[in-house]
Amino acid sequence: MSARRDLDEDDVRIRPGRGKSRPRSKERPRHDDAHPAFVTAVDRGRFTVVIGEPGDAGHEVYAVKARELGRKGVVVGDRVALVGDVSGKPDTLARVVRVEPRTTVLRRSADDDDPVERVLVANADQLVLVTALADPEPRPRMIDRVLVAAYDAGLDPLLILTKSDLASPDELLSQYGALDVPFLVTRQDGIEPVEVEHVVELLRDRVSVLVGHSGVGKSTLVNALVPDADRATGHVNEVTGRGRHTSTSAVALELPGGGWVIDTPGVRSFGLAHVDPQRVIHAFPDLEAGTDECPRACTHDEDDCGLGEFVASGAAGPGGRARLDSLRRLLRSRSGSDDAAPPEDVPDLEG
Repeated sequence: MSARRDLDEDDVRIRPGRGKSRPRSKERPRHDDAHPAFVTAVDRGRFTVVIGEPGDAGHEVYAVKARELGRKGVVVGDRVALVGDVSGKPDTLARVVRVEPRTTVLRRSADDDDPVERVLVANADQLVLVTALADPEPRPRMIDRVLVAAYDAGLDPLLILTKSDLASPDELLSQYGALDVPFLVTRQDGIEPVEVEHVVELLRDRVSVLVGHSGVGKSTLVNALVPDADRATGHVNEVTGRGRHTSTSAVALELPGGGWVIDTPGVRSFGLAHVDPQRVIHAFPDLEAGTDECPRACTHDEDDCGLGEFVASGAAGPGGRARLDSLRRLLRSRSGSDDAAPPEDVPDLEG
């Protein structure tokens, strides 16, 4: 029988604890070989994307968000980077590993007292506000709020008035003449081909987001612009005068002649708690020079605002007074003193 040997620490095998065998690195993969893509739809954590840039988009791919993105949101219009299976074949998923810097962001808040803002659409060039001249009746205060959101986001506004066979557009257009917002007028009994052509020319090679009340004909317009879009159309309730939500989430559709249109669900109010008046005034270059004499943190709608004297001096030009009145009307809509419906009627556009 062999003699027993005393054991020491060299005879004990110590199993390394979890995470100690391979130190963690703060560096993350660069994904230099990732594929550029454009987000066209968001549905419960799944993203429909199109490979390539919006101008030269390729085939459609489904993707999920990589864990490394954490809580970073991805919305329709985002330019992203994909890795994994980008073939687009059935039952395949790619991963979104990067959201590229956004050029523009359209936001809203839940109500006018809520400081939390939600991103609705990214990287749009133009906001197309669709409103009916009747059935349902136009609501100028709501139009004002959407225009404020467009100016705040740096988007070019375009006003499309539908159902002109039911009411004249003249009175409504007179309220926005000083703003120089481009507009188009269409009929209820079918959008004429020449009208569609006019809209197409204004949307060509741009990313345009459509916003409007339910029942104003927004989906009808989209179906005319993109014949295979097959967006559901609804009707207006005869009792409440409100339309039924037919689009439940935002979706980007490629225009046959070039460009993209992002259709959004119908809205009944638009919270503007996040809007800074100093950003809105940038959309009025003829008035912005007059803000040099404004008190600090001026809302541009108060007694000691420097814009009043600036306009009175004639420095803003012959239409300065009308422009200032329009600006102040828009800014008052931001304070919540309008006839918009309660914010809880707004569907969540983030899907």
